[in-house]
Amino acid sequence: MVRQTFHHQLTELEQELIRMGALVEDQLRRAVRSLTEQDVALAHQVIADDDRVDAMEMDIERRCLTLLALQQPLASDLRVVSTVLKIITDLERMADHASDIAKVTVRLNHEPPIKPLIDIPEMARLTSSMVRLALNAYIHRSIEEAMTMIRLDDDVDHLYARVFRELLEIMRAQPETIGQGTYLLFVANYIERVADHATNLGEWVIYMVSGQRQELND
Repeated sequence: MVRQTFHHQLTELEQELIRMGALVEDQLRRAVRSLTEQDVALAHQVIADDDRVDAMEMDIERRCLTLLALQQPLASDLRVVSTVLKIITDLERMADHASDIAKVTVRLNHEPPIKPLIDIPEMARLTSSMVRLALNAYIHRSIEEAMTMIRLDDDVDHLYARVFRELLEIMRAQPETIGQGTYLLFVANYIERVADHATNLGEWVIYMVSGQRQELND
């Protein structure tokens, strides 16, 4: 009966983790959409939702610590709880970066873009896919899915390098664009960091399944 109670509580905990991850993925999409569509109202929604993510992190952390204290899980169950604690930290930081992107939208406030926003939305699309794939790898306990997701980080890094190079060229040629260009560099950097955190999720899934900790985010 004790083990049944533990596994029931653990299942509920994991379901809440997936809900948190889905919210964070949606936040990133909406944050970048607010930027590309210059939608300040949407940006404010993303910023407000950061509090929801923070509350979810605190709730999941509390429940994990209660399970550890009262149920004293062993072996694979202990790895699952430990992985949840690590993943929620990465998810919370992703949400912070989504909020940072939304704040750039508010800061620019309908300022005409200095260049068409093509690569930044593509970075966000790939990164959102990474978050979704990492959560799927967690659900399926799949090392293969985690590795497939982690390889997408290289594509995000290549896009980031291109955005960085192009924005610097524009700012050198047109000094009046430095303000907005700097903010767009921040946005690209925030997305790249989210991708790094998604890679962390994949590493934690691999650890949960195999018991081996691998550093794959170079």
